[in-house]
Amino acid sequence: MIKATDVTWHYGANAVIDRVSVTAQPGRVLGLIGPNGSGKTTLLRLLYGALRSRTGQVVVDGDELAALAPREAARRLAVVVQETGGETALTVAELVLLGRGPHLSTFQRTGRADHEIAARCLTRVGAAHLGARSFGQLSGGERQRVLIARALAQQATHLLLDEPTNHLDIRYQHEILHLVRTLDTCSIVVLHDLNLAARYCDDLVLLGGGGVVAAGTADEVLDPAVLEPVYGIGIRRLELDGAIHLLFRPVEETDDEESAA
Repeated sequence: MIKATDVTWHYGANAVIDRVSVTAQPGRVLGLIGPNGSGKTTLLRLLYGALRSRTGQVVVDGDELAALAPREAARRLAVVVQETGGETALTVAELVLLGRGPHLSTFQRTGRADHEIAARCLTRVGAAHLGARSFGQLSGGERQRVLIARALAQQATHLLLDEPTNHLDIRYQHEILHLVRTLDTCSIVVLHDLNLAARYCDDLVLLGGGGVVAAGTADEVLDPAVLEPVYGIGIRRLELDGAIHLLFRPVEETDDEESAA
């Protein structure tokens, strides 16, 4: 479990995250949603320690994150960020093997078991055929899948992903998020696509104005009455085959229809 209490982050005088509290439960996928500039990525960085809040604290399975040694933190938290580091000369297989680092002693080299784990993780993200390729020569979507494979190779108990569907086509968007949902981890994912959030997230935190606008299950948060003021767009919610689907239309069209009625 990851629990943040009253965390804050400012960019200059602007409080992007202002005393926000969130909890991610074991075995569940928590989605961070909200419009551009609402602080989703900033909050994620606070949750895995890339940024340190001057207020409150972040606790991972009962231990304060700031007090964990880097190796121990890496055994608990695997992170996939949007920056790909495409300039590296490493092959895909070598890059994924880096995920085994937290499980090795200072001078220990990777062994057969580590290579087998890395290979399985590449297979899980549909990238087994890329093992010998240079990471820097991959497309954006291929890089994203490889970075997720590296995180899986880390075998951490918590997985945090910043826009993992970025650069992916529709097929891999669904395959990657389905994979995340089936993992036996506490997972936190930043998403822009609300329909993907509806399908693959158990719980959601809606951010806006520096704070939490709504938090709860996907069913509770994905309410047009809650979403429309935050996103500034008309939203219609449908439920088909037991799943939530959101349709969007500009506010001007909604106003015109209401006037005509």
